[in-house]
Amino acid sequence: MTRARYHIRFSKTGPLRWISHRDLLRLWERLFHRIDLKLAMSEGFHPKPRMNFPSALALGTASLDELLELELTEPLDPQELAGRLQADQQPGLGILQVTAVPEGSAKAKLKSTTYNLPIPESDRAALLAEIEALRSRDTIEIKRKDKTLVFSLAAEIEHLAVEDGVLVFRCTPDQGASLRPTDLIQELKITHVTDSGQFLTRTRVELEHEFESSRCVTGQMTS
Repeated sequence: MTRARYHIRFSKTGPLRWISHRDLLRLWERLFHRIDLKLAMSEGFHPKPRMNFPSALALGTASLDELLELELTEPLDPQELAGRLQADQQPGLGILQVTAVPEGSAKAKLKSTTYNLPIPESDRAALLAEIEALRSRDTIEIKRKDKTLVFSLAAEIEHLAVEDGVLVFRCTPDQGASLRPTDLIQELKITHVTDSGQFLTRTRVELEHEFESSRCVTGQMTS
């Protein structure tokens, strides 16, 4: 059977930031059914569509750049696939780009994720001091349930700064458990910022291997 894989970049904003990862999977499955895509299925007693998110998004976090890896049972022109997806408009879901994955390529592997969080002016000086204090350390300890995890800051955080009143940081996944964006927010002592109505936004998902732009079709956001 000839199969074809695609990377679908999309945004997840507005009310969709409050749906769980499982509900997001169901949303995509229903969308694919409506536009009559021939999905490749897993084997076994309970087959499921062959779709993969390299990095699941935490509940309550918006995203301007998410990635879904999808496998179909037959090749489809990326432009046609993008057009079908964009025609089925869902509030909060924007179709940004469809890329045909070259045959024989490995599964999508995450390289980094970038986030931002608007910081009120009254909190910026204290935050800058916390960032400087954090930079002087080699590790960060995070308590999860009944255990304490130790993360290397150099390995986990590639960029950390306040830019034009916005906290911007880039996370790089390590083997095993990884530092969560909410862990960093807590360590920087700014949980009150998110508690008061500001929310994290993921602005970029970068893969270890990005494919040639000539194989991509970029579209307008649908919301």
